[in-house]
Parts: sequence; C-alpha cells; structure tokens
Amino acid sequence: MTPVRVLLVDDQPLLRHSLAMIIEKEADLEVVGQAGDGAEAERQARATRPDVILMDVRMPHVDGLEATRRICADPALDGAKVLVLSMFELDEYVHDALRAGASGFLLKDAHPEELLAAVRRTHRGESLFAPSILTRLIDHFVSAPGPGRDRPTLRGLTAREIDVLALVGAGLSNDEIAGALVVSVKTVKTHLTHLLAKLRARDRAQLVIAAYDAGLVRPRVAPPTVHPGHCRRDR
Repeated sequence: MTPVRVLLVDDQPLLRHSLAMIIEKEADLEVVGQAGDGAEAERQARATRPDVILMDVRMPHVDGLEATRRICADPALDGAKVLVLSMFELDEYVHDALRAGASGFLLKDAHPEELLAAVRRTHRGESLFAPSILTRLIDHFVSAPGPGRDRPTLRGLTAREIDVLALVGAGLSNDEIAGALVVSVKTVKTHLTHLLAKLRARDRAQLVIAAYDAGLVRPRVAPPTVHPGHCRRDR
C-alpha cells in the first residue's frame, strides 16, 4: 500500500519535529516535507505533491489562511487536502479557512492517536472537526452570517439528502450517519455523491458550509437538527 504523503507546515521547528516523529512511526503514513511559513508551504506542496497538508494558521510572511487559499485554488494541487491545526483562541479563523478550502480542523493539544486518525480521515475525504471548534463554528454561522451572503437553496434535494446534509454539517462520519439514519454506509456515500453534484460542492467541507448556511444545524445543540418527518428508513 502506498503511504499517505504528509506535508507539515508550522513556524515552530520543535512542533514540526514532534509531528514528524509521530507520523513516521506509522507504516501507512510518510512525511514528505516541512515548511515554516505559507509561502514555503506552497513551494513544498508543488515539489512534493502531498496527499494531506497539516497547516498552522498564524505564521510569518504568508499565514496559513492565505496558503490554504492558494493551494486549494491551484489545479496542479487538486489532490492535496488541508487539515488546519488550530487553538481555541484561533477559532475566529476557522470560518475563513473553511471558505479557503480546508478539509478539517484539529486542535494542537489533540492526542497523537487523534492526529493520526485525522490525517487518515482527511485523506479519505472525510471532513474532520474538533467538537469545540465545531460548536463555535455553528455559533458563528448562525449569529453572524456575514453581510451579503445568500442562504443556499435546498430545492432539488430529496428529504433523505437533507437529512444527510444536516448530519454532515454536524461533523458526523459516514459510519455515524449510517447509524443515525439506519442505512448502509454505501447508501450514505451515494447520497453524498448526489449532494456534491447538486450543490456544486468541491468536497465534504463545502457540504458543511452549505448545511450551516441553509440553517440545518443549530448552535449549542448536542444532536444535529433534522427536520421532523425527514428521518425515514430507506426502503
């Protein structure tokens, strides 16, 4: 099996070294490069063609938000997914990074096992959000939607697709969505494929944006909000 290629981006050499040590111990993961700022991250990404980029936010010269925006907009780097490493006080940047194309967010104080799982999930195309970041992100979308942003229309989506979109917005994995709706994982993947096409979304993270913008997820509610009558068992 070809290892997942990981690029580490952080302005702290000690943190990069620690992350590299954790990742290199795994047979299915490989560190292909390191960078100390966004500009170097962009150059390294073009040179190494990583599968997953662990991206810090605050860095000198070019920060992680701008680097994420540039990398995700580059057709030559279409296969690279960005996983942002964040801290509680940096949550205000999460929205902008998601808009820039980031696939998920992880707190820097996460356990090594969580980090490794996050890299693998990101590579598989699943968005990943630390629970505390997800809660604040929902609050941001609902209480401060931003000037001039239109809510996306859900017209054309089936009731079950709306169910799936709401659960994706709440940060659930495919397995968790399947369990919540009592359907197979294969069925969930089919719904996700339809959602990506109908909403013209680049990836799962953009489905999360659509769920927030459409008002399918509510702040400070443990379970995701699904409209009454939608959760019907697939026949």
